[in-house]
Amino acid sequence: MDSQLEQFKEYLESAKKMAANSVAAYMRDAGEFVFFLTNETDEGARGPESAGQADVAAYLLKLKQDGKSAATVRRKLASVRAFYRFLQSSGGIKANPAGDIKTPKAERKDIDFLSVEEMEKLIEQPDKSAKGVRDRAILELLYAAGLRISEAVELDVESVNLRMGFVTCAGGRGKTRIIPLGRPARTALEEYIYGGRAKLLRSGERDEPALFLNCHGGRMTRQGIWKTLNEYAERAGFERKVAPQIIRNSFAVHMVQNGADLKSLQEMMGH
Repeated sequence: MDSQLEQFKEYLESAKKMAANSVAAYMRDAGEFVFFLTNETDEGARGPESAGQADVAAYLLKLKQDGKSAATVRRKLASVRAFYRFLQSSGGIKANPAGDIKTPKAERKDIDFLSVEEMEKLIEQPDKSAKGVRDRAILELLYAAGLRISEAVELDVESVNLRMGFVTCAGGRGKTRIIPLGRPARTALEEYIYGGRAKLLRSGERDEPALFLNCHGGRMTRQGIWKTLNEYAERAGFERKVAPQIIRNSFAVHMVQNGADLKSLQEMMGH
């Protein structure tokens, strides 16, 4: 069973060219289903090739009983389907037991975003220290380009073209996007790249490619940016957490409110 999951992982990475975060999510979901078959069914330990529709339905029922949201159940079902499609293509099974399972309806949710005034207030919070200059550049770039947090941490200095005013982002499945930057983002990035970043580099280090550096001179992490955003949200007096996705949503909503073409917006956001 472990070998099947390892082969599935290799398939997602090599054949489907999925981003690392997506691969990790699929593997986690498929692994949980295999664990369910092995440990929580009445028939004892079994491999995924022996599962039927009833097993998949029982698994989804357990997820609901455990209080999982409809969106989580939908995602896990999609992962199980993908796992079985892989087993079919590799000759491991003939039929996909998850193929005809009805997908739970998605819950309707309002998009969570900040107003223009809230975004401006958030961006004004960093000070003029090296860290503050870096943080303002992060906030301006996230808002100007609508980047995912994983895309922001993976940027290198060479990803930014200040003279032409754009950032090159390597998104999922090997697709590269070129996203134009407005003047505020270009100014903040220029001040950071030619000022604050040099102060964050390790002593004598000049070969670090990462755009955004932590206080130890290495590449910032997703968790580091999360912490940074909420530090400034609290300083701005917000009564809620501000996740990177909220800034991405704010970018999209404000673009639409200003008359942006939806197809162009989808391309900029990597949809």
